Amino acid sequence: MNLAQFGPFFALEPWRPNEVWRPLDEFVSDPAVLADRIATAGTVLAGRAGLAADALDQRVIASTVSLGLFARLLSPAFAATVATGAVPPLKVANLWWRPVIVGPLPMATSATDPPVPATDPAAMFADRIVAGIVAPVLAMFAHRYRLSLKVLWGNAASALAGAATMLAAADPAVTERAGSLAEAVLDLPPLLGTGCFERPDPAQPRGFFVRRSCCLFYRIPAGGTCGDCVLTPTGVRRAQWRAALTS
Repeated sequence: MNLAQFGPFFALEPWRPNEVWRPLDEFVSDPAVLADRIATAGTVLAGRAGLAADALDQRVIASTVSLGLFARLLSPAFAATVATGAVPPLKVANLWWRPVIVGPLPMATSATDPPVPATDPAAMFADRIVAGIVAPVLAMFAHRYRLSLKVLWGNAASALAGAATMLAAADPAVTERAGSLAEAVLDLPPLLGTGCFERPDPAQPRGFFVRRSCCLFYRIPAGGTCGDCVLTPTGVRRAQWRAALTS
């Protein structure tokens, strides 16, 4: 399946040993790798805000980076599960990445096992992808940058909901399946309690995620809050939903 057709966050290349790929396990076992990604992102974010490279809170940068990384870890597996009902055999040990300055990290897999058919795709996805892949990476963010688990798991939930939204935008035919899978995964540990989908128009299948935490991006000058942020005023949120439903 060509997952890249759904957008860059879904792309997953086949791993080849003669190419410059780095093991995802680095994000779990080597704090220096994560620190380098935070430093790179900090330079970019500070430059956009017209600030010195060291002017931003490292915790804010780390939270922002985690949100993007979690999206890359969740989105390919999510799209494949929505499309086939089977969870791909991905794990930390068979995922690879390449560094870039900005944008989604290129990722590849060396997995050779077939996807696993599931009688309960949400439970298997929560176990194998969220707990199996995201959780160990998330733990490094929490340890290295003293970030709240509530913030980090909220970021993971936001990334999952974002994957459902992007997938539905790329292929409207899967809107209901993507939304249902995302909601089911959010009803299971470790994402249970991080937020929920709301449907302002029951006649339409599209839901909008509202998280119970904040990614801290608002602490970057002119950063503002995200549409799913707990800090976004209700009136602003509902206006955004109306605009999205009528666009």
